[in-house]
Amino acid sequence: MDCDLNYGGLDADYSGLEHASVVVLPVPYDETSTWGKGADRGPEALLKASANMELYDIETDSEVYKIGIFTAPPVLEKSSTEIMINAVHKETLKYIRQGKFVVGIGGEHSITTGFVRAHAEVYNDLTVLQLDAHSDLRPEYNGSQYNHACVMSRVAEICPFVQVGIRSMDSIEKPFLVKENLFLAEEICGRNDWYNKVIDQLSANVFITIDLDVFDPSIMPSTGTPEPGGLSWYEVIKLLKFVALKRNIVGFDVMELAPNSSNKAPDFVAAKLIYKLLSYRFKL
Repeated sequence: MDCDLNYGGLDADYSGLEHASVVVLPVPYDETSTWGKGADRGPEALLKASANMELYDIETDSEVYKIGIFTAPPVLEKSSTEIMINAVHKETLKYIRQGKFVVGIGGEHSITTGFVRAHAEVYNDLTVLQLDAHSDLRPEYNGSQYNHACVMSRVAEICPFVQVGIRSMDSIEKPFLVKENLFLAEEICGRNDWYNKVIDQLSANVFITIDLDVFDPSIMPSTGTPEPGGLSWYEVIKLLKFVALKRNIVGFDVMELAPNSSNKAPDFVAAKLIYKLLSYRFKL
């Protein structure tokens, strides 16, 4: 990927590491996905799209980029998924210990394990909030426990988790579901009585992992495994706003963008989602 890109296309005054509050860490990895390939091109497409955003957020009446957003060199490790996860963990922990708020961009969802491990080392009382079409709770898949279909099984070994938007799973995953922490898409879409229920299941500190297939394919077709019946833009950002208001978001990632050169709108959705969540986190 182009290592000279920076999130938001920011000038040097706002994109240097020393004065930045936020570090964006790209991980262009896509070695275990099993259908639609291309998530390794996701970070570059997202960063390119971000340079075309308006940097004033109307809802929060803020310009969050002014807190400084540094785009780190990408993690390019590809020798194995486990080694890649270890590299992500190491890089993330380095920035957290410098007092930075880390945003991960992928790349396939297996990457998230590295981000969660790093945050769990620093933050007690941590819950992972997973926004996703798939439960990702297989103990192993295609001979690997680090496959992208197993990411929440690995997260469960680290800390509790809450799942929102789920609408696809294998029967083998059912024993690993936590019923009170599971919010199926068919039970929440078009309703307003579930947001606080999600909040109630979260601990004080929250890491958010967003697989972009949580969105309906009508607005986010550029993922490896799009599933019909997903959440809308406003349903997702309403939840994110609630979490930002009522819990301490310690970090987040946005995963599984598989860009399509003939339709760049999903790239922009992913870039804007990061900016919106940063605006909520730092300006509400």
